[in-house]
Amino acid sequence: MKRHHIVGVHITDRFVNAPLVQQALTEHGCNIKTRLGLHEVSEDLCSRGGILILELFGSEEECAALVNRLKEIDGIELQEMVFAD
Repeated sequence: MKRHHIVGVHITDRFVNAPLVQQALTEHGCNIKTRLGLHEVSEDLCSRGGILILELFGSEEECAALVNRLKEIDGIELQEMVFAD
C-alpha cells in the first residue's frame, strides 16, 4: 500500500528554533521527499515564525522517528496527515 505522509511544522521563533529543526531534518534527510519552507518577508520585515511542510518517505517507523524528534523541540507545533492508496 502506498502512503503519503505530510507533516506541517509551525516554528514559532525561527531565530531560536531553526538550527534545532535543521539538525533534526539533516539526521533524517533520507526520509524527506519534499520540503517547503514558508515565512513572511518584505523589505522591512523577516518574520520570526514560519511554516515547514514535509512529505516523508520510508517506513512508518522511520517517519515516526523524525516526527518524534521534531516534537522534542520547544517552540514547535506539528500536524500530520497520512493518506493511504
